[in-house]
Order: sequence, then structure tokens, then C-alpha cells
Amino acid sequence: MKKVAWWFLGLYVVYIIGMILYFFVWTDPGVPANVKGTAADPALFMTHKQTILSQDYSRIQDLIYFLTMPLDWGIYIFILVFGFSRWLRNRSEEVSRFSLLHTAVYFLALSVLTWVISFPINLVSHKISLHYGISVQSFPSWLKDDITGFWVNWIIMFVTVAVIYFFIRKNPRRWWLPVWLLSIPFVIFMTYIQPVVIDPLYNDFYTLKDSTLKHEILHLADKANIPADNVYEVDMSKKTNALNAYVNGVGSNLRIVLYDTTVHRLDDREVLFVMAHEMGHYVKHHLLWGVAGSIVMALVGLFITAKILIWATSRWGGRLGIRHPGDIASLPVLLLIISLLSFIGSPIENAVSRHYEHEADKYAISLTHDKEAGISSFQKLTVAGLSDVNPPALVKFFMYGHPTMLERIQFIEGYKGKK
Repeated sequence: MKKVAWWFLGLYVVYIIGMILYFFVWTDPGVPANVKGTAADPALFMTHKQTILSQDYSRIQDLIYFLTMPLDWGIYIFILVFGFSRWLRNRSEEVSRFSLLHTAVYFLALSVLTWVISFPINLVSHKISLHYGISVQSFPSWLKDDITGFWVNWIIMFVTVAVIYFFIRKNPRRWWLPVWLLSIPFVIFMTYIQPVVIDPLYNDFYTLKDSTLKHEILHLADKANIPADNVYEVDMSKKTNALNAYVNGVGSNLRIVLYDTTVHRLDDREVLFVMAHEMGHYVKHHLLWGVAGSIVMALVGLFITAKILIWATSRWGGRLGIRHPGDIASLPVLLLIISLLSFIGSPIENAVSRHYEHEADKYAISLTHDKEAGISSFQKLTVAGLSDVNPPALVKFFMYGHPTMLERIQFIEGYKGKK
């Protein structure tokens, strides 16, 4: 089995070389000739220095993403084949006779290990963002967010893992069905509480200070039949120069939110177009469709995961020290399967998301009748985030949940509806 780990390491080295060549040799940054002189041409709204910086920053961050994408797979493989999972299972059993505590100790140790391994890479990514002027967040603040994120994710994942293994031990072949049924109210619950419980853990939210702009946004929401009575501003300027806005939550927890950077760097017409786009997601029920899609994907994913877990533990469990599928030592196998399935499904998820974003762009035009504000807002978003208006195909396929800025600006520029 150790040969599998060394084969993975060898292939990973080849993969690293291939990715470096792809981003820095084989792909040509810039826009096609037919885009030159159009509103999507960075030469019209970015300085030459900004254009070069955006290309360099995008390539470096994209490279980091693709290099770290298989990292978790390697961690799980090495933990399994070198016996650490078996050893950790045995140590956790010495702590208490209760299986829930075994799971907690094991999962905490595994989570800390993966966090420690990933930490230097995440820190480098943050430092690069600082260097290019996207992030302005101090290291203590960034570390606080990183640790907060670790514990929030750990609590959610621990509950998930504990429930999964409870049902695997009850029925190793059909555990996926009760887990899926329980995931439905859980996903809905998380969607409901995120705006008011989780988001404020990272940032301060307050009523939009610009009362005139607030009134205009609420008027726009009224036109869109969105039951909102407040607009929130979030103090992101202490962390980033990037611009953003969103509408999330359901029912009484619905929130219209603007980054303070968006308020300060876009004019009112541009802010209204951006907010109209976000309102389009609400009006078109994209959040609800997203929840429904997640539930369907969970059903398919859990079914496939259950089948592969049974097969993998039956074939290699003895050599890996895994007693049965419900043994907590099989957790790296489970996480590896889920991670691979998520990777395989990500292009489909991204394609659906890009369709939703395109629909929201169309809705924003129809609601505001202001194409010029749409174009200028996207141009300013590009400059603020040093975004690549025309990223390589591989990046769009695996990373982009939005159409590229080139596609979005070209669409608005060529839209035949009312201005």
C-alpha cells in the first residue's frame, strides 16, 4: 500500500510542473483581437501597470488553487497507508469508552493536522493578496478569522461525521438514506441562520449610513417585490479593497448587504445596478434552487460514497487497519471519496452558477434600465479585485461560478433591451 503514496507523490510532482507550464508558458494572457477597443478591453479602464498586475496576480492565485486542490487527497492517502489513522483510532479509544468521544478526539486531531499542513499555503496566499493590494488585513486579524473559520467548520463537520458514523454502524450498506434525509432540514437550517449567526462572527454589520442610498435601494427592492426593511453595510475595508454585495437569507432573516468598499468606490447608479443583480438572485429563486440542487447532489453523492466505502474497506481495510466501514479509522477514506466526488462535480456546479449569474445580470438591466452603470460597475469591480477579464479555460471550468468579466461586459454592451 505504501507504493500508492509514493506513486501519488511522484504524480503530484509531475502535476506541479504541468500546472506551472500551463499558467506561465502555454496560456497567453490578454483578450482576443475582436475585444480590443470594446468596453471589455482592460486597456480602456485599467492602466498598463494594473493590467500587468492583474495578470500576474491571477496567475499566481490560480496556480496556488490548482496546486493545493489535490493536497487533501495526499494527506488522506499518507495518513491511511502509513498507519496514522489506525494509530489515532487506538489512541482515541484510550481516552474514553464512549464512541462519540472517540470520534471527537479522532476528528479533532485529524482536523488540526490538515489545518497545520495547509496553514503555510493559506498564509502565502494571504501575503500575496497583501502584496498586490487586494487585502489590507493585518496578520492578527487574518489569523483570528482563520481560527474562527476552523472552529465553525469543525463544529459543523463534527456533527456531520458523528451522524454519518452512527448510521454506518447501524447499517453499513444503507446508511446514506437516513443521513440524506437528515441533511435536508440541516441545509435549510444553515441557510436560515447564516446571515444572523455565522456571518457576524467575522465582521460587523450595521445599517447603511448613506440614508439617501438606503432609500433608493429599498425602493428598488420594493419594485422587485422583495420584503426588505433595512440595508446593511459591512466593514470590509479593514480587510480588503475588493468590492462586493449580496442578498441572502430567507424569511425574517433576509438581508441586503453592501461592503463599505462598494459604497465608497462606486457611484449611486453603479451601486443600484449591483444591488439589482443581487436582487435578481432572490427574485429568480436562485438561493432556493441552489438549496434544492445541493439536496439532490447530496443524495447522489452519499449513495455513491456508501458504495465506494464498502468496496474500499472490504478490499484494503485489513491492510489499513480498518476493522469495518463504521470504524472511525475509515474517516480518511470517506473524506477522500467525498473530496474526489466534489472535485468531479464542481464543473457542473460552476456551470449552473454561471447560468444563474447571467440571469441576474439580465434582471439587473431590466430593473434599472441602466446599461452604462452595469458596464462601469463591472469595470471598477475588475480594477478593485485585479481580476483577469479573460482567464484560461481550465480556470473558468473548475473555479468560476460567475461568467468572466469579458463575457459579462460584452453581454451588457450588446444587450438590445432598454438602457
